[in-house]
Amino acid sequence: MLIELDFPAVLAQWPILAKGVAWTLGLTAVSTAIGLVIGTLCAWARSGKPIWLQWLVGAYVELVRNTPFIVQLFFVFFGLPAMGVKLTPELASVIAMVINLGAYSAEIIRAGIEATPKGQFEAAASLALSKVQTFVHVVLPPALKKVWPALTSQIIIVMLGSAVCGQISTEELSFAANLIQSRNFRAFEAFIIATGIYLVLSIGVRGLLNWAGPRYLFGGRRG
Repeated sequence: MLIELDFPAVLAQWPILAKGVAWTLGLTAVSTAIGLVIGTLCAWARSGKPIWLQWLVGAYVELVRNTPFIVQLFFVFFGLPAMGVKLTPELASVIAMVINLGAYSAEIIRAGIEATPKGQFEAAASLALSKVQTFVHVVLPPALKKVWPALTSQIIIVMLGSAVCGQISTEELSFAANLIQSRNFRAFEAFIIATGIYLVLSIGVRGLLNWAGPRYLFGGRRG
């Protein structure tokens, strides 16, 4: 069966695609910034004391890692209104992505923390650093350096997972492609173009994170 392709019919809707790209990148940027902070705090909590805090954070991590992202998203958007909390699709998407990335990054960062040599803790103690100073200045930078490739991959996964957010009418890229194909019935071309854009975004964001991480988070070249 010969398919007559008509990419110009899809590309003519470029403002919709551009808006979808902007929302995808925006959701990823905000969820990454907040999710990594939450992940770092959870990693710190799971690596230390008190025990009750370790259990609490552990329950959060296991709950998120053992449930589908789309269920987490639907719970935030459709479930919370039953408790009187009504959210816009965009805010619900950000919250779901932050919760998801926070849990996964917590385990990744914790692995980096546990790989820190004991000698660094002893050196920090000899300098009379507090526990917070030791964590922020001695433990966290090398831990992030060790696990940055894994964190980068997880951020890309969360960005690609944002395609699910179109199910609640968040106007990200997959929502844009679906909207275009519903207007001109060019589904094949619309999703080929969306696939290409996702590919470019993934490569671009990965390259940006690999460049920015060593310079602004833990200093020096990654290695």
